[in-house]
Parts: sequence; C-alpha cells; structure tokens
Amino acid sequence: MIRKHFLTPQFARFLLVGGIAAAVNFGVRILLSTFMSYGWAVFVAYLFGMTTAYFLSRIWVFEQSGRSIAEEAWYFTFVNIIAVIQVWFISVFLAEYLFPRIEIKNYSEEIAHFIGLLVPVFTSFIGHKYISFKKKV
Repeated sequence: MIRKHFLTPQFARFLLVGGIAAAVNFGVRILLSTFMSYGWAVFVAYLFGMTTAYFLSRIWVFEQSGRSIAEEAWYFTFVNIIAVIQVWFISVFLAEYLFPRIEIKNYSEEIAHFIGLLVPVFTSFIGHKYISFKKKV
C-alpha cells in the first residue's frame, strides 16, 4: 500500500502543492495572529491554504474527475474538514498545553502550527485521490 500510494510522482506533486499551501497557511496565520486569537488564526489561515491547495491540486496533481468544480470543491472541503480538525487540535494542544508544561517558549506557536500542518498529509492525499478528485462514473 505504501508503494502504491506514496512512492509515486503524483504524491511528490501533492507534497509540493501541500508545501506551497502550507506556506500560504503559515504566513496568513502569522499575519492574522496580530489581530485575532491563535486558535481562530489557525482556523482562518487554514481556509486560505485550502483554497490554494484545491486549485493547484486540480491543475497539477490529480487528473480531471469529470465532475463540476462545485462538486469537487464540496468533496475537497469535506476531506479538509477532517484535516483542519487534526491541524487545529494538534496545533492548539501543543502550543497551549504541552509546550508550556515542558517549557518550550521560543516560537512555540510557530513550531506547534508547523507540526499540526504535517499531521494530515497522508490522510488528505488518500481522501483527495479517492473522494475529492475521484473520476465521475
């Protein structure tokens, strides 16, 4: 299963697109954190990253599904709801609960958010491949 899904050029393109989307997400979160709480900034920034990921994935990673953009976007959003829950939970847990207890203070929110963004890479790829961009039958 690992070789079939994750050791492929398609997964490499997915990682590159994900890296670009994560950079958008991360940068927007830092900007938003200047005027909203960390938890909300993580959530809203995720929406910016998700939009970037959808359009780049549609163009560069997955074959045309034959479905409408609206239908693909709905499924893409569904898969990303699962992912944003993972990102938010991990990011907030690390930054607000674990890191203070183990005395990580410098860049704790940035480190926590970065780790949170890494978590759903594999589950999202499978979800997008078999749900979001699945060929219309």
